Amino acid sequence: MKRISVFFCTVCTIVALCVVASCEKLKIDEDVQDDSSGNLKVNVFKVEKSSFGTLTRSEKPASEACSRLNFAVYTLDGTRVKQVNQTSDMSDFGSASFQLEEGDYQLVVVGHSSNGNPTMTDPTCIKFTNAQGYSDTFLCSGVVTIGDEPVDMQVSLSRIVSLCRFVITDSEYPAGVTKMRFYYTGGSGAFDANTGLGCVNSKQDVKFDIASGQKQFDLYTFLHDQEGSIHLKASALDAEGNELYNREFDVPMEQNYITWLSGSYFNGSGSSTSDITTVTVETDWDGEKHLTF
Repeated sequence: MKRISVFFCTVCTIVALCVVASCEKLKIDEDVQDDSSGNLKVNVFKVEKSSFGTLTRSEKPASEACSRLNFAVYTLDGTRVKQVNQTSDMSDFGSASFQLEEGDYQLVVVGHSSNGNPTMTDPTCIKFTNAQGYSDTFLCSGVVTIGDEPVDMQVSLSRIVSLCRFVITDSEYPAGVTKMRFYYTGGSGAFDANTGLGCVNSKQDVKFDIASGQKQFDLYTFLHDQEGSIHLKASALDAEGNELYNREFDVPMEQNYITWLSGSYFNGSGSSTSDITTVTVETDWDGEKHLTF
């Protein structure tokens, strides 16, 4: 990790004097906002949120891109010393302040819309769970030096997920189907803040209630590299959770890309792997793949 290089940060302003780090043991504070007079102030001023429909890059305020922000400060050996968790209904959403001993630290900021906060004990394995759900996720991570003068940072977060958008084109659901379940492997529910890439082999499992007639389902994962694939089992369930139909797919994915997978799910569906044809559209910032089954 380079000392002044900030991974996935578009803009960071760091004003500090480098001094010898203190040997005093640092106390871990989680979900506690330090006084606004702290010597490290962090403001999320933009979140990179690519417009997949027009294939152009745009930047949004944090509150428009995600419902949760997690700020964490670590020593350079990976020990967490501070953490602040925020939700978009909080008045200080997007701004955090920390009082730190002089020295070098790793700052990690994560933006997402899951149902809970990820486990952030270790910056090399920031983990979401099936129960929390997976969402569009954005990251800024880098090294900051705390010296005699306060440090003010303006940070921008960038997307690190891949998305499989599963679309059912059947006109209606068969009688008895009340839920869709998507079980997929090959990706990761956790990522390394140093790279933005997946760091575990996850079994991701997501269920949707389709009482409203929902036909489009977004399935997020962190790839282990810029490109990869997931093995997806899509199951239609009854009210008791019994499987009535299932289809299986091997889906190519890319980081910061949407892979659209669409087709007539119930027309002759059985337990089989579908053949799919890939058409790729690439741009400098994002892209889409359209697959049919």
